[in-house]
Amino acid sequence: MTPIVLSTTFAQDGPGGHKGFDYSRAGNPTRSTLEKCLAALEGGKHGVAFASGCAATTAVLLTLRAGDHVLVCDDVYGGTFRILDKVLAQFGLEATFLDMTEPKQVESAMRPTTRLVWVETPSNPMLKIFDISAIGAIARAHEAVLAVDNTFATPMLQRPLELGATLAVHSTTKYLNGHSDVIGGAVVTNDDTLAERLHFVQKAAGGVPSPFDCYLVLRGLKTLAVRMDRHVASARTLAAWLERHSQVTKVRYPGLASHESHRLAGQQMRAPGGMISFECRGAVPQATAFLRALRIFACAESLGGVESLAEHPASMTHAALPETAREALGISGGLIRLSVGLEDVGDLMGDLDRGFAAASSTS
Repeated sequence: MTPIVLSTTFAQDGPGGHKGFDYSRAGNPTRSTLEKCLAALEGGKHGVAFASGCAATTAVLLTLRAGDHVLVCDDVYGGTFRILDKVLAQFGLEATFLDMTEPKQVESAMRPTTRLVWVETPSNPMLKIFDISAIGAIARAHEAVLAVDNTFATPMLQRPLELGATLAVHSTTKYLNGHSDVIGGAVVTNDDTLAERLHFVQKAAGGVPSPFDCYLVLRGLKTLAVRMDRHVASARTLAAWLERHSQVTKVRYPGLASHESHRLAGQQMRAPGGMISFECRGAVPQATAFLRALRIFACAESLGGVESLAEHPASMTHAALPETAREALGISGGLIRLSVGLEDVGDLMGDLDRGFAAASSTS
């Protein structure tokens, strides 16, 4: 097992010329091991670990300058939207949010100042699939960087760097750790110059994970492959079951033939993942009753842990988006997002039926 090195400072041979560790914000043996492991999983040369997924996202954006333009997929994690819209916009970073389902829309939206294209695929919470190879080619043609938030898929199901992305970004809080007991983030790249800039931001801004948190993520990674197999198998079963349920009007899951990007998902992903979004018949009152009645699914934000979670994006994870933006994306009052855990799938069906019974009795 990787040692947990808690030292904040390290003895040096003398002033100047020291090649090893000196101060844990700048580098730590446990963190270095995690960074190398994450890079290997993504097929990259450089891994850079952070104290949260939002810290990793912010670090990528801090490699840009005032006046630079970022293209962002319209269906994006609420925290990412908040960083761009509420934190960095005041420093002159411009962002455009658009539907990237058709790559030609990306081409049309590129500006001379566009330096970064940011994609989540599958997206959160509508589970859109975006063509990494096509968008990567457009970004390169315009001398821009493509960053792919690979949190939902993990390197087990999708490897963005192999598909043409420059950066793969993760909230290690989610599947990579997998046990809902660590907050963390990471960026992986093959670009030496970008890696150097990211390490500088990591050291200078100080958003580093603790050695113990790095150890916990490393421990979680040991079971990532087998956990993802179970997440996917149960999600496939539940998605097909939900699609037939009388209390469901729409299911969004890339593994279903009814998903608008089902074929693309099959091309760039090894499996469709463990996340499902669906429309509960009714609106907010029905969705609220549904969530309150669950006993196995916990009503909670986050995802990717061993336990199953259910949440209401409009009032929880995506409440930061303006109502008009949520409506345009289809984040309705009846939308429920599921993170399918490792429990018995029959028990999960029974729990969802308990929720639907409560929802149907709500007028």
